[in-house]
Amino acid sequence: MDPITAAALTALAGGLGGEAGRQAWQGLAALVRRPFGRAAAQGTQDDGTPQVSSGELEVAALEEEPADPMRAQALATALGVRAALDGEFRVLLDEWWQRAHANSSGGNVHNNISGGTQNGPVLQGRDFSSLTFNMTRTMASSDRD
Repeated sequence: MDPITAAALTALAGGLGGEAGRQAWQGLAALVRRPFGRAAAQGTQDDGTPQVSSGELEVAALEEEPADPMRAQALATALGVRAALDGEFRVLLDEWWQRAHANSSGGNVHNNISGGTQNGPVLQGRDFSSLTFNMTRTMASSDRD
């Protein structure tokens, strides 16, 4: 299984990837809520709860502060430990990661402009950031008086 990086978790928690990213994040949240497998339950505390984190608290913490790299790393660690202890979880996590990774690395772009004259810049493409448009504002004659 490829390791799930803190950066990837931060991106998903922050909503990058649009709808696909949101769905991937929801899938991860649902996955960590699953109970531990039988093999992992052997290492339990007196009250029967596992000695390691399920990842639920880490998911909630990262969802609350998606840009926090420490929270992302805590979740990545919790997922790795749980996967090492619970074979069923490891398989499901790997399947989730493969789907999330495949969806995020896609890049089909479909641009469509229609209807009349455009009154500003029109860009077509994908993954724009840090754009600046130097546009001058023209004042109407009533604004000058």
